[in-house]
Amino acid sequence: MNKKAIALIFCILVSLALVSVNAVTVTRVEPANWWTGMKNTNLQLLVYGPDVSKAAIEIKYPGIRVLNVSKTENPNYLFVYVDIAPGTKPGKVPLVFTGSTGRYTYNYPLEARTDKTGALGFSAADVMYLITPDRFANGNPGNDNLDGVIVNRQDPNARHGGDLEGITKRLDYLKDLGITTIWLNPVQENRMPGGSYHGYSITDYYKIDPRFGTNEEFKAFTKSAHDKGLKIVMDMVLNHCGSSHWWMKDLPSKDWINNNGDYVQTNHATVSVMDVHAAPSERSAFLNGWFVRSMPDLNQTNPHLAVYLIQNTIWWIEYARIDGIRQDTYSYLDYDFLSRWNREIYAEYPDFNIVGETWYNKSTSSAWWQKNSRLSDRNSELKTPMDFSLTFVTQSAFDSNSDNGYLNNIFEEIAQDFIYPDPCNVLIFLDNHDMTRFNRKDETDLKRFKQGIAFLLTTRGIPQIFYGTEILMTGLKEEGDGNLRKDFPGGWPDDSSDLFSESGRTEIQNEAWDYLQKILQWRKTCIAIKEGKLIHYAPGNGVYVYARIKDGHTVMVMLNSSLKEQTVKTNRFSDITGSFTTGRDIITSAVFNISETVTIPAKGELILELGN
Repeated sequence: MNKKAIALIFCILVSLALVSVNAVTVTRVEPANWWTGMKNTNLQLLVYGPDVSKAAIEIKYPGIRVLNVSKTENPNYLFVYVDIAPGTKPGKVPLVFTGSTGRYTYNYPLEARTDKTGALGFSAADVMYLITPDRFANGNPGNDNLDGVIVNRQDPNARHGGDLEGITKRLDYLKDLGITTIWLNPVQENRMPGGSYHGYSITDYYKIDPRFGTNEEFKAFTKSAHDKGLKIVMDMVLNHCGSSHWWMKDLPSKDWINNNGDYVQTNHATVSVMDVHAAPSERSAFLNGWFVRSMPDLNQTNPHLAVYLIQNTIWWIEYARIDGIRQDTYSYLDYDFLSRWNREIYAEYPDFNIVGETWYNKSTSSAWWQKNSRLSDRNSELKTPMDFSLTFVTQSAFDSNSDNGYLNNIFEEIAQDFIYPDPCNVLIFLDNHDMTRFNRKDETDLKRFKQGIAFLLTTRGIPQIFYGTEILMTGLKEEGDGNLRKDFPGGWPDDSSDLFSESGRTEIQNEAWDYLQKILQWRKTCIAIKEGKLIHYAPGNGVYVYARIKDGHTVMVMLNSSLKEQTVKTNRFSDITGSFTTGRDIITSAVFNISETVTIPAKGELILELGN
């Protein structure tokens, strides 16, 4: 072979190598699609592929204009910002990438906004039912064992196999019970080595966890719920991701993760955000530290990440037509980001609602977070904080074996509502997935249960019930979180009992279920409870009396914490009784003459609709 031939072959091989090295490929674009007709016409595209930043990008599509193309220190990322003009037609938008050796076209789906259901928000007219999807019901055993993670129902911290199909099959059960809104613990992908059954270690923000179902199944689930008159609240986690998230192997930039991607434990000093005396270093350690080692802390001050997270939220609302969001670890996120996140969501969906996990011992701290709070010189824009302070009081207020006087603590807690801009728009609850269940032990006497439920569903605020409360499910925090999130008996084909059915429940479980159902179904039609003003009186002789009043409708609630039957004179309550002479108990339908006195059973309660 002559030298010219050898040289030619060499040149060809070099050329092929360069093509191999320099060829443009795109492996991921997020969001996966977008829609025409959004109020915010700007869209950020995260583009990921080998050395994609070395390519030039061109978009030629009527109505779409490239605003900016931003590179990071990682050549495998491009952030492309575009404007989608009003009137732009849906279709496949060609993203043309040109490198030194060729072109690559990615056809990006731009869809029409056709589904107008959902995005309804939630309010005090609703009752929220919290479900841990892995532990509620298994509708599809075929998705149980994936990625080497095996279902083990004997291990409280392992995957148990519950999924979206299982919940879908129980929607009629939930509707019959009387709840209006379902809050799901996170359902986005959690491909973590340990299984991450709880859902709080997200590894892909745009995918439903395959052990729960597919994106399409989630969309179908929300539609099924809407068809039955039920709303869906999606649990979101924007403070941190899972350590197995796809981008953790190839970060867009070091500052994508707080502390440049290095594990630094948060101090959990939640009050430092609002504490005027807080040392800057302590506040920084709280905000920038990681929740745990397996949950890298996201840096919402990174401008690309901020837009990414906002768009991801809007994508799920538009794609699945969810009605609300519960935002995890709310106070751990950057304050300015949260304000912007709320504003942009509400601008797109004015009726929507978001509840933030504001876990504080004092109601002043929760109130600091609510929109238009007088306690802060900034505005968080958060409509609904969580009232943990009231929860801590109620967990000790209704003990049935002593004259504990704790109803006075409830009265004093409610009396602090002047600190809230909107006390009717706070989330109230007896327990949730992170704390000891309200039913701490197996009940043989339902006095405590009934009083707690009666208060929760008649006081101000948006009530939330943890799954299994209706069947007296128990769980102690000190025995581990997995013990709080037990499987719902009857949710698996091989369960020995089915507590979804009346025949499967014990007599006392049916009594609890029936009591809760009666109040829930009544509550749906009672305008005084859903929208009414609250008036209350300081407890006397262990009896706490309050009323909800709206448009001539009055409901008077009487709670007796005493071990003895109590007869109270009603003239003290003339502010609420007015000219009414009778009260019908919504549980028993018994009619009481309220002109002079009313007798309340020991450790009992009355919920009276007043009339003449």
